[in-house]
Amino acid sequence: MAKINTKKLGLMGGVAVATLGFASLSLADIGDDESLIVNGEIEMVIETEAPEHLDGALRTIYSGWVFRTDETQAMQADDFDNPGMIFVDQARDAFDTAMGTEGNSCASCHENPESLRGVRATYPQWDEEHGGVQTVEMQVNECLTERMGAEPYGYDSTPMRNMTALIASVSRGMEINVAIDGPAAETWEQGREIYYTRYGILELSCANCHEQNYGNNIRADHLSQGQINGFPTYRLRNARLNSVHGRFRGCIRDTRAETFSPGSPEFIALELYVATRGNGLTVEGPSVRN
Repeated sequence: MAKINTKKLGLMGGVAVATLGFASLSLADIGDDESLIVNGEIEMVIETEAPEHLDGALRTIYSGWVFRTDETQAMQADDFDNPGMIFVDQARDAFDTAMGTEGNSCASCHENPESLRGVRATYPQWDEEHGGVQTVEMQVNECLTERMGAEPYGYDSTPMRNMTALIASVSRGMEINVAIDGPAAETWEQGREIYYTRYGILELSCANCHEQNYGNNIRADHLSQGQINGFPTYRLRNARLNSVHGRFRGCIRDTRAETFSPGSPEFIALELYVATRGNGLTVEGPSVRN
């Protein structure tokens, strides 16, 4: 297992979580009498029993959708109102566009985006050929460089976020089922260690907010469980699609720490672990969040 250099990341002691002003709220209404059915036909699982590998850390897991306002929830329930679908349409155009020296497009191999249904529900996953855990972004770049002779997308670039939103969109409603056994187990353990490590001047871990304080307010933000089944997600705060690794980077940055980079081994491991915390929920991307 890779060691985590907490000194480089600015880990400091003596800062109490209470100083951040978590406001206690009741969890009684979370998920109750709510349902998410997109376009009146794609039914989402927004609440389910936590997977066994969480060892009792959570009893129930919730989609980030249930923590949002009624107005934001409604935007995701209709593709016409969901601003993230604009970028899905852009990716559909790119899907049919020949790129690179081989004169191929994504459609040359996959015919249409719907043929990729199910991909988002099982990634990240172990790739035997490459001997490591592979994310959807890594798979996209492998296709671009090895099959199309094209330049890779930047890991957190606009074209990559658009393409991963398209890939997610065709799997909406499918149950997340990311594997952690076999050779992926070591990477999963590394991701788990990162999840529970406190970072930065504020000395916060992912678990402090998303496991111990979900449903509460931190400043003006209603904390969710940090599930990533809805990524890429359109955030009203910055009016664009946001990737999983981009959100990870923002969270660690907000602890006043030096963060990892999108596509880094650390964030790949963290994505694998966090994805499995949502096993049993359904693919929602592109979702809409605050």
